[in-house]
Amino acid sequence: MSTEEQIRDKLEDVLVPGSMRSLNKLNLVRSIAFANGKVDIAIATAALSPHSQEWLKARASDVVKGLPKIKQVNIDFVDSQPKELNEVKHIVAIMSGKGGVGKSLVTSLIGISLARRGYDVGILDADITGPSIPRMFGISGRPAGSETGILPPLSHLGIGIMSINLLLPNEDDAVIWRGPIIAKTITQFWENVLWGKLDYLLVDLPPGTADAPLTVMQSLPLSGVVIVFSPQELAAMVVKKAMQMAKKMGVPILGVVENMSYFLLPDSGKKIELFGKSKGQEMAKAAAAPLLGQIPIDPQLAQLCDEGHIERYDSKELTSFAAAFLKAMPGKASDMVT
Repeated sequence: MSTEEQIRDKLEDVLVPGSMRSLNKLNLVRSIAFANGKVDIAIATAALSPHSQEWLKARASDVVKGLPKIKQVNIDFVDSQPKELNEVKHIVAIMSGKGGVGKSLVTSLIGISLARRGYDVGILDADITGPSIPRMFGISGRPAGSETGILPPLSHLGIGIMSINLLLPNEDDAVIWRGPIIAKTITQFWENVLWGKLDYLLVDLPPGTADAPLTVMQSLPLSGVVIVFSPQELAAMVVKKAMQMAKKMGVPILGVVENMSYFLLPDSGKKIELFGKSKGQEMAKAAAAPLLGQIPIDPQLAQLCDEGHIERYDSKELTSFAAAFLKAMPGKASDMVT
């Protein structure tokens, strides 16, 4: 291992205040130069307050000085913006033409499944007028950061989450904004939030095919979308509009997910289709994409969401769903985490 590699390895131990992700994971280390026992390290200022910069300077110096051959450490800060530092392998939008079908739930379950497999994951809550992601993960309070950017708070599993609810005085305050302002906010959540290095950024879209979904499809380099629907005939009809939008925008549909697909009677295990016969195969055919999963109505899952403990949920259906999602992802073989 070279000296530079040793230094980067040591800097992995330096966690950024307000984020608890390392300097490396946030992609803040811009350069390392080593010669004659002297190390010069450049760190980006994006989303770092003056106090955080001073703390990081002292901490990084301490850990690097512990290496052999290091006699002097010099750390400088360089001006930068989050959009210059963010490196995301895959951006996936979760969408539907209809509200109330469980897009936020599916987004959260995908994020949990990926994090458990060792991937670095972020969730951008683009449902500006109806955000629910922070509540499900039990996250409250304003994010850390500075005038140069925002640090998304982390869930227990280490998922970075950014939502308008984290910026409101009260989580039940109404966001009464026109489309252009909502679109601008979504763009800022992509460009002004320091996501750093991520394997996956999941974007929870609001229902419909208006300004917010259009902004995401035009502004973010999407790997694809996941379409969520429920078994009702009306829901299926409306959701097909979202499919048409994705196809017209040239965004690949990675797969479809049927939420509230059925209910298992606790005593007998009998499957009851409360909202009608499954439309999973029909919707998969309409989307020309695989059926990634059929999520049942689960009272335990609903309770965990209400309590802010969704990350505690697990089931065989979730395991199967996660495997199908990863299989559908482009370039998955090169991104495997062991």
